Amino acid sequence: MTPVLTILTTIPAVAALLALLAGRRAGLAKAISLIAAVASLALALRVWLGIGTTGEMRFVERAAWIPTLGIEYHLGVDGLGALMLLLAAIVSLMAIAASRKVASQPGLYFALILLLESGLFGTFTALNFVHWFSFWELSLIPAFFLIKLWGGEGRGPAATQFFVYTMIGSVALLLSFVALYVATGNMDFEALASMAASGELATDIAGHLGPISMWLALGTLLGFAVKVPLMPFHTWLPATYSKAPTPVTMLLTGAMSKMGVYGLLRLALPIFGAQLAEVRTPLLVLATLTVVAGAWAAAVQKDLKRVFAYSSVNHLGYCLLAIFAVALPTASTPAVALSQTAALDGVILQMFNHGLTAAAIFWFLAMLESRSDGLLGIHDFGGLRKPAPVFCGLMGIALFSSLGLPGLNGFVSEFLIFRGVFPLTWVSATVSVLGLLITAAVILTVIQRVFTGPVRERWNTFPDLTIAERFAVAPALILMAVLGLAPQLILGTVNATVMHWLAGWRL
Repeated sequence: MTPVLTILTTIPAVAALLALLAGRRAGLAKAISLIAAVASLALALRVWLGIGTTGEMRFVERAAWIPTLGIEYHLGVDGLGALMLLLAAIVSLMAIAASRKVASQPGLYFALILLLESGLFGTFTALNFVHWFSFWELSLIPAFFLIKLWGGEGRGPAATQFFVYTMIGSVALLLSFVALYVATGNMDFEALASMAASGELATDIAGHLGPISMWLALGTLLGFAVKVPLMPFHTWLPATYSKAPTPVTMLLTGAMSKMGVYGLLRLALPIFGAQLAEVRTPLLVLATLTVVAGAWAAAVQKDLKRVFAYSSVNHLGYCLLAIFAVALPTASTPAVALSQTAALDGVILQMFNHGLTAAAIFWFLAMLESRSDGLLGIHDFGGLRKPAPVFCGLMGIALFSSLGLPGLNGFVSEFLIFRGVFPLTWVSATVSVLGLLITAAVILTVIQRVFTGPVRERWNTFPDLTIAERFAVAPALILMAVLGLAPQLILGTVNATVMHWLAGWRL
């Protein structure tokens, strides 16, 4: 059997070495990166189309690595993993295409982006903790240097804050899984989930380590809460997103933030679902705070990158709300199981939809920034739809997708989340609706301040999108419309995966 997942992870890593060898030849480095990104996208699409609707792991690769320590080379993807591979490939290609005028060390710049893509692929395919954790950390290193070396003013403290926060979460994850290995002698995700469902895991932990299951669950939760992020662990994000080069911000919000949600779905819920159910109420409070406060924080920002940084917190807050809502302390009934299915379907769709939409919005911000000599204040513009109607029209599609306009992809995932969450926790769902209302106000304010009104004299000659730029952004916008009108293109595979999970999880 062809090791498709290994090849997919290797392609950007090998291309990173070639881009690095290109040195200061920016055109060659970018060409290598684009070819590798297109090849990765084609292979990721092949994986997605080969998943089927059984909900089980496919493209499985398994080999002994360090058997004395329970470490295997174990790869595989289900609907969640395959969709995240597709998202990572799309966003990486968008980030490379958006990278213009990399004057300083272009070879290194594109090599780090490709290395980050390889880390994302490894994270979404590994099923053994040591292997998975290696790629989880690998993605952190290139992100840190991309911010540190090519970011804007204040990039140093922002990169350091990002690194420290993420490392704290990683240490908590590592300690929790080392304890699991001591108790069970196992680091395989599927095996640990099976033990949790049967009750064997809790018995082993109590027998070897005492009553610390809750602490292990909270340590695991902390590692992912920082990455998403869940408030109050979000304070690294606004500075990082605003100071990072905009193509790097596209990767951070479009793909890396999904690593945290992925970890909650792949590790936290199946392994520690019973423990999370015990602290469900405070977790729902934090998730609701993330939704509402994230939207409110976006509303008071003056810098457009910070507006959409906080908007990203808000949108991923819906994922957290649904994940915590499905962790019930009592046995599930058929009606409850239906709500859980809808909520988790919505989470996975939201991960993909938000990643695509947020990356597109930041791409438009990159083009706006390059045309305005670095200006990105919400009050710096006005009336741009007159000199640049195509730019404003296409960016408007991405903005309305973020708003959740029916007919675009953002609406479907948010609708499914609220359809599932409301019967499970109507109070949290009702309060979280405020986040939808505030987000709508934020997006409409951006459109009003930037696109409409009288044209300032300095923007009379604001250049519209070139033909190449129009063709470059068009696929992402078309995909937003297609998934808004025909979400079943993804939902069939996703729903099969979710139903397979719920049949085996102890929720």
